[in-house]
Amino acid sequence: MKGISWIKRRKSRQIMVGNVPIGGDAPIAVQSMTNTETCDVQATLAQIQRIADTGGDVVRVSVPSMDAAEAFKQIKKSSPVPLIADIHFDYKIALKVADYGVDCLRINPGNIGNEERVKAVIEKARDNNIPIRIGVNAGSLEKDLQMKYGEPTPEALVESAFRHIDILDRHDFQNYKISLKASDVFMTVSAYRQLASQIDQPLHLGITEAGGLRAGSVKSAVGLGMLLAEGIGDTIRVSLAADPVEEIKVGFDILKSLGLRQRGINFIACPSCSRQQFDVIKTVNELEMRLEDVRDAMDVAIIGCVVNGPGEAKEADIGLTGGLKASLLYQDGAKSHKIDNQELVDSIEKSVREKLAQKSEAIAEKTKGEAQIKVSTSN
Repeated sequence: MKGISWIKRRKSRQIMVGNVPIGGDAPIAVQSMTNTETCDVQATLAQIQRIADTGGDVVRVSVPSMDAAEAFKQIKKSSPVPLIADIHFDYKIALKVADYGVDCLRINPGNIGNEERVKAVIEKARDNNIPIRIGVNAGSLEKDLQMKYGEPTPEALVESAFRHIDILDRHDFQNYKISLKASDVFMTVSAYRQLASQIDQPLHLGITEAGGLRAGSVKSAVGLGMLLAEGIGDTIRVSLAADPVEEIKVGFDILKSLGLRQRGINFIACPSCSRQQFDVIKTVNELEMRLEDVRDAMDVAIIGCVVNGPGEAKEADIGLTGGLKASLLYQDGAKSHKIDNQELVDSIEKSVREKLAQKSEAIAEKTKGEAQIKVSTSN
């Protein structure tokens, strides 16, 4: 049955990053990170807006200096989504962005100095109800752990995580999530599996430094897919050497493929062969671009011939089966009308948008009716 996930998610406690719930039974959040110069407020805000428009739930922003902290103050005021401040070593920056309304601190307690500094950050986070994200990375393991294990290993990542967890536990602070990232898929998966069985905090998933758009997407889909299929993971980032917007797109595609989140058009398209009656690849590419703005979930099948076409088209919200000069359009499993093969993209886009409009109207009418019933009942 399409649109339904058979995955049983790991039970985790829920935290809030701004107005976005992470963990528990909340949808798996998709996030990215800005790659603009943080002190360039307008450029950073523009990128955050594009990420949000693509569906990003939260955005991480690097804050490496006090000047960047001051810029962050301005960015936070206009951000359309919750922001995570990425901070290393300088606890004073963490205190500053906490005062400026940051929604989450990405900071490792063990890396910010003595106990008094750690306590100051934790108390500030507690007072402002700000969660902390512990971020363990294979590329920056503590030197003694590198010596102990000889090289980064899943066990080394987990031991590093517990060092930071122990610090938060000493201060009775449970409002945190954890990530254990490596560029190696199997190391990452093994580390998350080990940690997931020992704590109930939310887990942020990622294959760090995964690579460029194509190879990085594949590596992330394999690694994150293995964990998500086991019910592990409460928020994800696909780390690509590419536009951050692409990270959001790939993240949602991974979740959609597992039935864990539905957003935008889910295209079911044949790879095309000599049986195709129209240019399937060109048609799908054009439709993807034209319908990129759609947020509502919808299955659209584009099949080039009558072999698999009718079966796939009947299962989709809107489906197309290729014909010699005209192709047959299905809506909600029933035959609708034929479309000239020269007008496929325009006609399908029109059908999709009409269906979305009808859906919106139906929801509005239902909401209106429920409100009227509530008013009449209260009177």
